[in-house]
Amino acid sequence: MSIRILSGGMFTTVQDRGRSGYMKSGITVSGAMDERSYETANRLVGNTNGEAALEVTLIGPVIEFSENCVFAIAGADLGPQMNGKDIPMYRALGAKAGDTLSFAGRRGGCRAYLAFRGGIAVPPVLGSRATDIKAGIGGLMGRKLQAGDMIPIAPASGVSFWGIAEKEDFSAAVKLLRVVMGPQDDRFTEAGINAFLHTEYTVTAQSDRMGIRLSGEAVETKSGSDIITDGICMGAVQIPADGQPILMMADRQPTGGYAKIANVISVDLPVAAQTVPGDKVRFQCVSVQEAQALLLTQQEKLKNIRAFREASVSRYRVRVDGYVYNIEVRPAD
Repeated sequence: MSIRILSGGMFTTVQDRGRSGYMKSGITVSGAMDERSYETANRLVGNTNGEAALEVTLIGPVIEFSENCVFAIAGADLGPQMNGKDIPMYRALGAKAGDTLSFAGRRGGCRAYLAFRGGIAVPPVLGSRATDIKAGIGGLMGRKLQAGDMIPIAPASGVSFWGIAEKEDFSAAVKLLRVVMGPQDDRFTEAGINAFLHTEYTVTAQSDRMGIRLSGEAVETKSGSDIITDGICMGAVQIPADGQPILMMADRQPTGGYAKIANVISVDLPVAAQTVPGDKVRFQCVSVQEAQALLLTQQEKLKNIRAFREASVSRYRVRVDGYVYNIEVRPAD
């Protein structure tokens, strides 16, 4: 099975959970920017092993299905349509051979995740199918998708799962990003830390998958922000010489020489990933214990996404705005 890309959209790439274990060799992790939406889309179609999906940024692609397929979209609302008619997000849907999936335009958020039952079957590189644009590895030839690309979809095994999940809300005027302070918060003055925790920062146009650059009140240091280079994890907030925070994201470099005042907690990284230039964010300090409890709650919600399973039903019908999808549901051989 495969899908054909008729238009690649603005920036559509193949992503999964990322390429772990190679930062010591200078290789970026990459992977989904909004891991919660990525996991949600996968679980809606019954994928649970980190299968690769499409990360769609701001302007969506146009995709033609070569065979019947089960898919789901989570994350940013970019106006998904099937054969020109609106379709819902956050639920498993069916497509027939010849159907065309497109996106009418952004309604909220930045990145949508399109998962297919079985996952995307591009060859893994260093244990991951994630696209690393700068290194030119992973995904489809290490680049964003473009017209004419054929993307293989792995055969789905076992019983088809059909899920429905609660839709994310990205409409807050000011996005809250909770942080655990450190590891170099001792490099900043009390006034600098207060500015960091009480300023509404604006996301700038220089933001990308490597880092989200913010503009607002400068964060004051005690004696400069340069440190001996050390490792950078996703969510680290670096403060360069100009005092303007940079939130490091999926395509971050393995190490960096700017002091890190704090780290955004795991459950709020998806909020950051869905920001666009001009959005406002603010930071709030929480304890490690609070961050861990929030993460455990999120993981439990993801585990419970599967709404129902029907091994004995031979055909499932979904009606969306008058368009009927017929999908076979078969037990494993």
